[in-house]
Amino acid sequence: MKSLTLKNLLGRPVRTAALTALAALLSFAVFIGTMIVLSLGNGLDSLEARLGAEVMTVPYEAATKKKFEDVILQGMTGYFYMDKSKLDEIAALDSVGDISAQLYLASTGSNCCSMPVQIIGFDPETDFTVTPWIKKSGGGQLKELDIVVGSDLNAFVGDKLSFYGVECNVAAKLDKTGTTYDTTVFTNIDTIDRLIQSSLDKGMNDFKNLKPENIVSCLLINSADGYSPEETMNDINLHVKKVKALRSKNMISGISSSLDGVSGMIRTLIIAVWALGVVILLLAFTMSVNERRKEFAVLRVMGSSRSKLAGMVFKEALSVCIAGSAVGCVIGLIVLIPFGGAIEQKLSLPYLLPGPAAVLMCVGGTLILAAASGAAAAVLSAWRMSRIDTGLVLRGDN
Repeated sequence: MKSLTLKNLLGRPVRTAALTALAALLSFAVFIGTMIVLSLGNGLDSLEARLGAEVMTVPYEAATKKKFEDVILQGMTGYFYMDKSKLDEIAALDSVGDISAQLYLASTGSNCCSMPVQIIGFDPETDFTVTPWIKKSGGGQLKELDIVVGSDLNAFVGDKLSFYGVECNVAAKLDKTGTTYDTTVFTNIDTIDRLIQSSLDKGMNDFKNLKPENIVSCLLINSADGYSPEETMNDINLHVKKVKALRSKNMISGISSSLDGVSGMIRTLIIAVWALGVVILLLAFTMSVNERRKEFAVLRVMGSSRSKLAGMVFKEALSVCIAGSAVGCVIGLIVLIPFGGAIEQKLSLPYLLPGPAAVLMCVGGTLILAAASGAAAAVLSAWRMSRIDTGLVLRGDN
């Protein structure tokens, strides 16, 4: 047999549907806003982890270009070069501990490659940033013409991709980072040398006065024991000409500031929307109680206590808010999962959805907040209902 609460809800489908839709809308706003804030935070953490070095050194001219940080920080297509002798010069400094070179090659047109991507070459013997990432994703040591692809590229282990006419084997696919590194290709120095030579043979690159075998794009550095990253950075900038050393954390400060601004705006909107929603819920439930005064008066005459009627109102509000909140969370997931890439592109910030555990916690928190809001609205509505004068209502003097 259906409970009285359920009968009341089903007996007024329009009112119940409207209240449920309102609760769903509010929960959707809170859930999707919270998930975006969490995803932005995850993206920034992922970016920091991917950098993996305390100090980065690049050609001085490159550091003055606007696109430079996009190439270094997020793997966007681009390239710049300096003489490889800078590697030995910097490695000789006492403040420098681990050091490894990377070489950038941008495949920018479909006429030469399977897809336009940024290609990054690294030295497996000295690398301490990319190799752990590859191992974590299940990849092993790269052979010549082996490549590792980002998670968003439409390529899988065992596939063949062609760059500048050179066919490469996909040896591993990396975990998602929430940055444009997800559309980047990584390979060892030997393979990227082959690609560079092929691009030169086809007239698709011009290194001007630099010999391809004697160039690097970026040096990743960790400080030696007893030295701070700031001391290492200053040491390089003071003693090595035509390069610019930068702190990795300082480089992402701009992204972090943008993220804080977007996150703060979203949090403010969440609070404003929810506060407005609670007021609307309160008004809606209060109007509902006013419309049902005769019903409550009849139930009082039939022996129902004020506390029982208050409990009924409370259960109805709680049921509507929890059901609406669940619907709002489901719709939020339907929007977030398939359109995550579009959201990332629109925000132009690192964006990585949290794992299942965090998503479930977010769903649970939204349900609890919705239940608390419904309970608050129901308490005041129940209090108003308890003050109804049964005699006046039944006589029609209302």
